[in-house]
Amino acid sequence: MRIPFSYFLLPVFLFSLVISPNVSENALLWTFIIVHLFLYPASNGYNSYFDKDEKSIGGLKNPPPVNKGLYYLAILFDIIAIALGYLKISLTFAIMLLVYGLVSKAYSHPGIRLKKFPITGWLVAGLFQGLFSLVMCYIGINKFELENIWKPSVLVPGVLSTLMLWANYPMTQIYQHEEDGKRGDETFSRMLGIRGTFYFVGGVFGIVTVGFVMYFNTVFSAKYALRFVLALLPVVLYFTFWFIQVYKDETKADFTHTMRLNFISATALNLYFAYVFLHARNYINTFG
Repeated sequence: MRIPFSYFLLPVFLFSLVISPNVSENALLWTFIIVHLFLYPASNGYNSYFDKDEKSIGGLKNPPPVNKGLYYLAILFDIIAIALGYLKISLTFAIMLLVYGLVSKAYSHPGIRLKKFPITGWLVAGLFQGLFSLVMCYIGINKFELENIWKPSVLVPGVLSTLMLWANYPMTQIYQHEEDGKRGDETFSRMLGIRGTFYFVGGVFGIVTVGFVMYFNTVFSAKYALRFVLALLPVVLYFTFWFIQVYKDETKADFTHTMRLNFISATALNLYFAYVFLHARNYINTFG
């Protein structure tokens, strides 16, 4: 179920918290539990069952053999997520959980398997792990209905989240080219190639960073924009260091380096969004 892998998707939740005007501690806690401890693990488990990976996957260097029990556990986690979403938040939130679960299953289910289609799979993954997830968490945290999301203050952060996912997603596939090739999955990263993935991710990441800087400068202030850039500096430095290694030896595009980059990136964004939420609301006043 790879529950710790939810850490890499936490920035979207925290970004939704940053823009939330009606934070309820109870709803905040339940939204976090439902999404990160049940919904995302259900998606991971379901996809792992159908992928049947023999080599490293996100969050697991040596995945154990899968069996039917994993399939049933993933379905159970989905049911728990939807039930809790309805009981603790709202029907709207529960429906969004259901939609997310169905789309995530389409990514690996052999009857649809969006993973086989490089551009479609990339677009859908970024859209639902970015914009859709941010809106879903926003509705959960604030106990809002859908009419509350159709405004720039929600949609712009959602679009930025999707753009960031589109920038980063090919990098999460870069070490699985051989495994994906055996299954006939032409992922976006396989389509780009090893070096092409680095060029694409670096270019799009740079553009998206400009978008985030403009957003924080406009909605908050210049200091928040500057600190966003500073927060991402470790990511850029490690990405550059790794790319130099891969340029000389493509076997360096491996699981260990990928997970290290994911961890650095997720940690930088998690700390930054937590800082913005706490500082902008005067819960902390460090660093001016």
